[in-house]
Amino acid sequence: MDKLRIKGGYALKGEINISGAKNAALPILCAGLLTADTVTLSNVPKLNDIATTLKLLRQLGVRCERASDDLVSITANQLTALEAPYELVKTMRASILVLGPLLARFGEARVSLPGGCAIGQRPVDQHIQGLAALGADIKIEHGFVVAKAKKLKGAVVRTDMVTVTGTENLMMAAVLADGQTILENAAREPEVVDLAELLIKMGARIKGHGTDRIVIDGVSSLHGATHEVIPDRIEAGSFLCAVGAAGGEIVLRHAAPETMGATISKLQEAGLTIKSGKDWIQASMHKRPKAVDFRTHEYPGFATDMQAQLMALNTLAEGTSVIAETIFENRFMHVQELLRLGANIDIDGHTAVVRGVTRLSGATVMATDLRASASLVIAGLAAEGETLVERIYHLDRGYERMEHKLSALGAHIERISS
Repeated sequence: MDKLRIKGGYALKGEINISGAKNAALPILCAGLLTADTVTLSNVPKLNDIATTLKLLRQLGVRCERASDDLVSITANQLTALEAPYELVKTMRASILVLGPLLARFGEARVSLPGGCAIGQRPVDQHIQGLAALGADIKIEHGFVVAKAKKLKGAVVRTDMVTVTGTENLMMAAVLADGQTILENAAREPEVVDLAELLIKMGARIKGHGTDRIVIDGVSSLHGATHEVIPDRIEAGSFLCAVGAAGGEIVLRHAAPETMGATISKLQEAGLTIKSGKDWIQASMHKRPKAVDFRTHEYPGFATDMQAQLMALNTLAEGTSVIAETIFENRFMHVQELLRLGANIDIDGHTAVVRGVTRLSGATVMATDLRASASLVIAGLAAEGETLVERIYHLDRGYERMEHKLSALGAHIERISS
């Protein structure tokens, strides 16, 4: 397995481009199942999760072509299967996003239950309850969600919790349902909005996306479209945390600062100087950061996907910070690895107390999930000596060539292939 070797202590300087958002691209790729026409997507990142989704779509019979590094076209005019097998779903829980489109367009779907998740439970019961409210007959058989519906019917659906993938699945199902569907307690994330914008280009009738009440008037069919995936706000936030920890001055191009309010606010509180325009962010840090308290929350709150990275910054900060994780119950697994680098962190249930230290020291650490990987890289950039980050296949799921981008900023980092 590949590893990253980092020699810490070098300030970051330069410019890099932010890639397309993984969490927007995944449902958008699945939306291609809703039409027989070609859907052409640009700014699609080259990530392991994207490759897994394309593999799943091809297994269903979808024609998927990557014309260039960031351009993907999908044509679902001759499907050969309506089943998403466990072998693919187990590696990426977002595979559940084929359920709504398959059911809406073809009247049936058979999707494996995702199984375990390192950072905590991500129940699909909200997906199932919502689709049942739209008239689907759904059963759990032999580890599969088996759904059938001659024609979905519009309904008012209120999920028990805010769920991003649940909102996306139900929105994709509702666009081809008879009548009007109202999604209450809907997720407001920019990635949900991006999916809605693509569906509208395909002929869907959607209002209220970006709020907690989305209104969808079903149409009989959708057509092809061309769409550019939004920039990845989590990748951008991770690089901002990196310069906050290691120091220096960087410029992020092709970014979307308007989607990053909570992250930018907390980093400014930590002492970063941040300027931004429509599609760029400039950040500089030339002093020790200040400890910042934060609590993860659904958008527009502070993203759980940024918790580990800001915690890494807080390990070196002046003062003590209190971090509350409210989304996932097991999302402090990076703490044990940060302790190996010399961090001072105490865990009490869903709360972490981080007492900033003046220095971290390099060590061998192990990535446990996607965002934990990024936090260890950030800590390694600021640590004295050499840090070896193992199991970086987690990192490759959601960061496009992270070591190349960091090298372009002056970091001493290299991938070691075993």
